[in-house]
Amino acid sequence: MNQWRRIERDTLDLLGEGTLWSARDNAVYWVDILAPALNRLSLGDGRIERWAMPEPLGWVAERASGGFIGGFRSGFARIGLDPLAIDPLHDPEPHLPGNRMNDGKADRSGAIWCGTMDMAEGEDSGSLYRLAPDGGCAVIDSGYRVPNGPAFSACGRWLYHSDTARRIIYRFALTETGAQDKRPFIRFGEEDGYPDGMTVDRDGGLWVAHWGGGRISRFTPEGALDRSIALPARQVTNISFAGQELDRMFVTSAAIGLPPSADDGALFEVESGAVGLPGCYYRG
Repeated sequence: MNQWRRIERDTLDLLGEGTLWSARDNAVYWVDILAPALNRLSLGDGRIERWAMPEPLGWVAERASGGFIGGFRSGFARIGLDPLAIDPLHDPEPHLPGNRMNDGKADRSGAIWCGTMDMAEGEDSGSLYRLAPDGGCAVIDSGYRVPNGPAFSACGRWLYHSDTARRIIYRFALTETGAQDKRPFIRFGEEDGYPDGMTVDRDGGLWVAHWGGGRISRFTPEGALDRSIALPARQVTNISFAGQELDRMFVTSAAIGLPPSADDGALFEVESGAVGLPGCYYRG
């Protein structure tokens, strides 16, 4: 018996990413970075909507004051829907026109953590940023080929962030205004594919999507593999818990570079047996 179901829809994602549960909207949002587009699945009626974006969009996060903040190729911007409105805020890398944002998430303090990367994936020009609620933007780490994550431990002490190209998930100690003490936490082997998007359950388990590995896996708070769930998509990209009880899991995938199929680029709902943590708002 499958532990997953494919969400049927008309359009598959070239590069699905950035899953986000919105309790406010009773909906799951996710991006198609390269389409580019923003998608919404309403859990009440199953309706799927898709908004075309003007440039690659790596992630969205909810703002406490309403609407979203998004990570575009050109930097941070406020996003409103119904009707669509985009208000640019800040470009942290005007000196790197070949870079784009890839993955991002809000933390308990109301800040945004996000990574940038070389669009061509040829240079280690990516960085990890923290956007504070007051708008201050700080470089936390640099030298990334393909940054992914981030995720925050259930205890609030740790930040998980990966360099997908190096097959390493790092763990940082969180501070009030940043992170320190970067250390390798989990290393993937060739048979595992590459670590992509991540999320944490309420028991502290770290769930990781396997790009090129066709599965998601749960790791214990100590970094040991706990279990894996196979999916029919080969390039699994991101994970989010959703629903009013946070007991539903949604997983994105990518079709880029693959022959047409019904599964690559699809959105899946997975029976994980786990419960997630409440999402956080950006307070800026």
